Amino acid sequence: MPSSASKAILLVDGYNIIGAWHSLQQVRDEHGLEEARRELVNALAGYSAYQNFDTQVVFDAQYQDTPGSREFLGNICICYTDHRQTADTYIEKTCALFRRDIRKFDHRLIVATSDRAQQLTVVGYGAEWMSAEQLRSDVENANLRVRRKQQMLQKGRSPNRFLSNAIDPVARQRLAELRLGKSLEE
Repeated sequence: MPSSASKAILLVDGYNIIGAWHSLQQVRDEHGLEEARRELVNALAGYSAYQNFDTQVVFDAQYQDTPGSREFLGNICICYTDHRQTADTYIEKTCALFRRDIRKFDHRLIVATSDRAQQLTVVGYGAEWMSAEQLRSDVENANLRVRRKQQMLQKGRSPNRFLSNAIDPVARQRLAELRLGKSLEE
């Protein structure tokens, strides 16, 4: 697992990622946008915890006549933009403000989007850029590592983990006798 020294803030252009990941496109087309958002957030929750990232998933709400809102789920913040504000402008504003933020000295700022114009803009503000494809690959790799680690831990809890199982049966029998108080001379 990465060390806590690699603390980062990950900004994710939510609808851009949904449109770029084939699996999320299918969920969107079959079950609706809300379900695709939920699956994206679930995928990012485990990844963010594994990487020790504070993640903001930004969704456009520019066509909704509602004020922006935020929901917090562990280390994930789900941001819906204000009326007439795009996810791109929200992300750009966050990058611009981060330049003056003291956290920039011990945090990385990473923006995940496949929007080329957005990529150039955020890099210009000093943020790192990650493509939707790279994010998908990183999420899958993190999930794979976690599963392998869980399997290793489960194997470590098997009966074969005890030292006595590595000793030949005759020696094991003799040790059992000693434990019960029988002397070696008997």
